[in-house]
Amino acid sequence: MTDFDTGTEFDRQVRTLVDLGYPALAGMTDTAFRSLVEPLREPVLTRAATLEPPAEGRVPFLLVVTRALVPLEESVPLTTLAGKSSPGVIERFYAPGELERFVTLRELALPEGEVYIAFDVDRGEEFCSVVPLDALAAIAKRDRTPLTIEEGLALITQYPRALAKNKCFSLGGSRLGDRRVPALWISKGAPKLGWCWEGNPHTWLGLASASGRSR
Repeated sequence: MTDFDTGTEFDRQVRTLVDLGYPALAGMTDTAFRSLVEPLREPVLTRAATLEPPAEGRVPFLLVVTRALVPLEESVPLTTLAGKSSPGVIERFYAPGELERFVTLRELALPEGEVYIAFDVDRGEEFCSVVPLDALAAIAKRDRTPLTIEEGLALITQYPRALAKNKCFSLGGSRLGDRRVPALWISKGAPKLGWCWEGNPHTWLGLASASGRSR
């Protein structure tokens, strides 16, 4: 038995975003922000019987705020590592304005709207030392899809322990059309949003994925 309750977890995720200041960054009041995300409670509760409690590296669902509501440059600094206070940073090798050009793969068919739910999210540590292109092929065979940048940020925002030493992860759901794959790793005691080459494996970098999404 477990005391995990999907409604309580949904409320916790909303509260986390409000406490971090997401409503203000979106130009909204706390009440308006809560009203925006409240309809997402229904798809979560509908799947409650099939959702497993959070475990290390895998979580049942995430409330995802897209860059259309809060820019990436503003959401990255709101992330921290578990037990740390240093804000997340963006890798300097992203050229000015380039990060916004890393867009969601069309085949992911994300739900419309500025917020949505991602289900059964896994940081993909089994793919450490695996070439990202091979990891993408492997998750596709499982009928799963890679996380986007926003989904990766949602994961470490709600579950900071998901980003750990030698258990970092790529975000293959957002691409620019070249060989670069965005990724989240640790640098100087803080999360860092960077990128790695799709053909280069790293012992400390897996590939995160989700089983589905809903609005």
